[in-house]
Amino acid sequence: MANKQIINGKRVASSHIATLDDGEVFVFGSNIQGMHGGGAAWYAHENFGAVWGVGEGLTGRTYALPTMEGKASLKKAVENFTACARSHSELTFLVTAVGCGIAGYTPAEVAPLFNVAASLPNVYLPEVFWQYL
Repeated sequence: MANKQIINGKRVASSHIATLDDGEVFVFGSNIQGMHGGGAAWYAHENFGAVWGVGEGLTGRTYALPTMEGKASLKKAVENFTACARSHSELTFLVTAVGCGIAGYTPAEVAPLFNVAASLPNVYLPEVFWQYL
């Protein structure tokens, strides 16, 4: 699968993103301290320019979403991400299953936070998130 595709009218990000095409942004879960030591955060730091010490926002070809500080904090971070994606229509945001690894949330808990982002044409979500939107 390419980094993104349309499946049954839904914009789906690949679960295995190894490279990025021009204009693509890797959206990953982090901690607010930006210590990208494991999982997708480590991969983002090593491959796509995520900056150590930046736990939220655009850096390099990535967007960090803090997932370790509680669900209310994650909700606000997703709202910030949605505003960023809306204002950067020239970019395509490939969202990983943020919060569903080390942070310990289920897709059923996280996916609804992306309800507004899901309506943006430049946001691609993991296939598992679409089940809950």
